[in-house]
Amino acid sequence: MGNYQLQVTIDQDSGFCFGVVYAIDMAEEILAEDGYLYCLGDIVHNDEEVLRLKAMGLRIIEHAELSDLHNEKVLIRAHGEAPETYRTALENNITLIDASCPVVLKLQNRIKTSYDSNEKILIFGKHGHAEVIGLQGQTNGDALVFQDIAELDNAELPASFTLYSQTTKSMEKFYSVKEELLSRGYEVKANDTICRQVSNRDKDLPAFATKFDKVVFVSGKKSSNGKVLYEVCKKHNPDTYFVSSIDELDKSMFNAGDKVGIAGATSTPMWLMQKVKAELENY
Repeated sequence: MGNYQLQVTIDQDSGFCFGVVYAIDMAEEILAEDGYLYCLGDIVHNDEEVLRLKAMGLRIIEHAELSDLHNEKVLIRAHGEAPETYRTALENNITLIDASCPVVLKLQNRIKTSYDSNEKILIFGKHGHAEVIGLQGQTNGDALVFQDIAELDNAELPASFTLYSQTTKSMEKFYSVKEELLSRGYEVKANDTICRQVSNRDKDLPAFATKFDKVVFVSGKKSSNGKVLYEVCKKHNPDTYFVSSIDELDKSMFNAGDKVGIAGATSTPMWLMQKVKAELENY
């Protein structure tokens, strides 16, 4: 009977990236000391992990609520923030616990320098995404954000501009956007600012995905990087399923004795992938 059981393997390169580990470690340290901590926006694009930290005393607030807060500690997550947030904190005597990812900070700095040199700036990124709002903030909101090249079809673009990318975008897409803009006759100075921890996963995942009959990709629905990496898995193994929690698993997805691989986004906690593995091993 034993061979009917699913054989489940977790991708050891999956899980939190450096920036997320850093932010969560910082939050846990302060929560242990103070019993509560405010965090601006979801600390990570993963509902299960957010719930775990809320139970420890993390209080998620939105930007509108920051202006009403005084004399408190507030965590800035890995995605980074616009200058406006730092100004508000200063005015309200808020201590910022800044866990902005160094890769994002470096990018913010490069965009600000470009902007101060009067360069026209385009940002390839997701509208309304936390990181992108922080990047656009470096340009007083002047930078043009687009998540799809089609958005630029009827846009009035300057003849020459500098192109940046949100750090978790697909490298392949970034370069095809650059080529397309060059072919339309624009003078493009392209800065590949994609995080290497993300792009290396792009490279390693195909080999992982092809080893299995089925792949379960575990990620929050809001994760940009989750979407990118899920597509990579699916391209190399069409039998890839996207799930956010164990409730979304279904026995009908699998056959007896399937070899199943579990992978996740840079915002997927390892404990969640382990929970999925334990669930599958019950089948």
